[in-house]
This record gives sequence, C-alpha cells and structure tokens, in this order.
Amino acid sequence: MKLNTGQTKISKYNDALRLFWGKLYGDGGMTVYSQQRFGDVKPEWMNAEHVFPMAWVVKTLKCKDRKSCRHHSQKFRYIESDLHNIYPARRDLNTARGNYSFGEVGDERRWLKFEFAIDYERKLVEPPHVNKGEVARCMFYLVDAYDMRLFKKQAKLLRQWNEQDPPSKEEMRRNNIIEKLQDTRNYFIDHPEIINKVWKDRLLK
Repeated sequence: MKLNTGQTKISKYNDALRLFWGKLYGDGGMTVYSQQRFGDVKPEWMNAEHVFPMAWVVKTLKCKDRKSCRHHSQKFRYIESDLHNIYPARRDLNTARGNYSFGEVGDERRWLKFEFAIDYERKLVEPPHVNKGEVARCMFYLVDAYDMRLFKKQAKLLRQWNEQDPPSKEEMRRNNIIEKLQDTRNYFIDHPEIINKVWKDRLLK
C-alpha cells in the first residue's frame, strides 16, 4: 500500500538548500533535536540534517558512496533533495547522530541543555519527546515514497512515537510550504493514523 509519491521537481541538493533556507525557513524556525529558535539569519552552529540518513539510501541503492550515487542515480538525487527529509539542526548534534538509528536511550545519556540522548555503544539516538512523532512521520515518508527499508524493531518504535506525538502546527506549516516548493505532501502528517495500516509493508527482519 503506497500513499506518498516521491518528489521529482528538485534534482540538485544545492537547489534544495537554497529553497530550504530561503523559502522554508526564510523567517527562522526551530531546530530538530535541540528545539532552539533561530531568526532569519542562519547561525554558524547550524546546518541541514537528513533525518532519514543518506548513508542508508546509498546502501539501499547499492552505490559505492554518496558521490557515486549522486553521479549515477537520478533517484538518489531526488531523495537527497526532498525537503520533507531535511531539517535545521545543530551542527554538533547532527555530527554526533551520524547515521545512527533512533531508539530509546534513557535520561542518563542526554546531552546537557538538550533533550537529545545518544548511546555510542548501541549506536542509537533519541530525539526530544516533542520531536518523536515528527521524526517518525518523516522516516515513514521516505520508506513509503522511495521504497526504502526499516528494520522491524525500528519501525515498531517509530510507530509508537507517531501515536504518542501527533502532528504539530509547525509540521503542518512545513508540509504546506513544501507542497508549494516541490509539489508533494507528506501524507502521514495529514493522516498519521494510516501508518498503522501500512508500516509492515517495507521492513527488514
């Protein structure tokens, strides 16, 4: 059961970044993972984060590396440039997360000042509770729109996060603007309840 259609309007990542900072966050916004507000001038400590890691996409598409994927795969270029998967983030948290999976880490491993936890031994990160549903709907969007895969344990947890944290006004704002910029919506933001019916379709064991 496929509900989301991947975008085919933006094929260059630099073009996506110009739209991201100029149109989607031109007036400022809130960072993912640390929930920090920023204004119309981009802080030096912030960059753009792919919530669904590009390293996972590279592996799924069986490319040598990201550069090779960008050169040889049109599908990769569309995925890399899809604004539904790009969020403003602290540079240090983005680097710390890398391509770790999401999971329940625990309060004892949370970064000071931020509701962000990381477990280097298990290679897991846990975003703030207020972001968990947003993260889940973004992850499921990539799986649905581009035929990506999630491990069963990861998908089960993200499904729980989707139920615990309904779409916010900010998610809806993003969804509306992104539709204007790339002609696609994240259906799971409009109808988060549908994830319960489709989440088992594209999993790894």
